Amino acid sequence: MVVVLAPGDAEPSLPLGAPVRIARDALEGEGPLAGAYAGLLAVRSDLAVLAAGDMPDLRTPVLLEMLRVAEETPADAVALRDGDRFRPLPCVLRSAEALDAAHTLLHAGERRLRTLLSALRLFEVDEPTWTALDPERRTLLDIDEPGDLAR
Repeated sequence: MVVVLAPGDAEPSLPLGAPVRIARDALEGEGPLAGAYAGLLAVRSDLAVLAAGDMPDLRTPVLLEMLRVAEETPADAVALRDGDRFRPLPCVLRSAEALDAAHTLLHAGERRLRTLLSALRLFEVDEPTWTALDPERRTLLDIDEPGDLAR
């Protein structure tokens, strides 16, 4: 597992022996694409599951379905369909292809993660498939403000 932190952030306390590598954004405040790039630089596998630190309730069956799609298709990225568009997080990325695309996009001034996924061969897990695995849609829950904790 790779955890990406801002340049000056303290490392979180982790369980002893946890297989976690820490990566850091090169610069403060450069956006989610830069964070994804920093994480991809530290990844040592062909596929990477990308999720945000404020997504506390990712469902394993949904992530496994996303990985299955990535392994069984020529996808460079796999995302979840949500209504009329895909959600950029969580996603599965083919590491080398995503790293190259992220590098190019960052140098062009792009900062959005959605743009990275759109630049890759994106396969979407349709809403009926993933919600059958997660009927309460907890995989998409993110905590942006204190009121979100009540959900």
